Amino acid sequence: MAGQGPKIAWRDGVPISQRFDDPYYSLGGGLAEARHVFLAGNDLPARFRPGFHIGEIGFGTGLNCLAALIAWRQSGTAGALRFTSFEAFPLEPSEIRQALGVFDEVAPLIDPFLACLSGAPGALPDLDLTLIGGDARARVPEWDDEADAWFLDGFSPAKNPELWDPSLLAAVGRKTRPGGSAATYSAAGHVRRALTEAGFEVTRAPGYGHKRHMTRALLR
Repeated sequence: MAGQGPKIAWRDGVPISQRFDDPYYSLGGGLAEARHVFLAGNDLPARFRPGFHIGEIGFGTGLNCLAALIAWRQSGTAGALRFTSFEAFPLEPSEIRQALGVFDEVAPLIDPFLACLSGAPGALPDLDLTLIGGDARARVPEWDDEADAWFLDGFSPAKNPELWDPSLLAAVGRKTRPGGSAATYSAAGHVRRALTEAGFEVTRAPGYGHKRHMTRALLR
């Protein structure tokens, strides 16, 4: 996790990327946002089954991963949740700890989660986590696996257009199992068009907080 991470500012306990001038999660409640957009947006936990695999663009603080793990545990699904995330600018462990520490429900998981990120075996036995560094536009196409659901959580398309590139979203489509899904807080027209071109049936849904709409996508 060490390396050249983004410069972080903090606003009311929320980490703000100074590289992209965008918060890592909603100022109005990051855990509730993750559940609304990424879990409900992918019809989770209802679709969970043993071996279920989530792919993510933009790992950030790891909050989405932990929201999914909490839902996995509550669902009683056997085995480990598979979670693969692509992140070009990983945060430092201290930054992740500070960002996650504001969520009471997540706080007990922080130490084993950081141990898991550092490669400690057995730290979270019900989470099979893979974090892939580098530019997702190159790494997703070369990935030799498929996801049942995608969390598309790059920074705003206006500020981080690389993670909403049509070629990347086309690769997401190719790396999705039949009947798989994707969800994102973004309802930008070009994002929805790119997902449609990638083979998804795309719908707008009510967004979280101040956002009127979000996007849900189901692979045809």
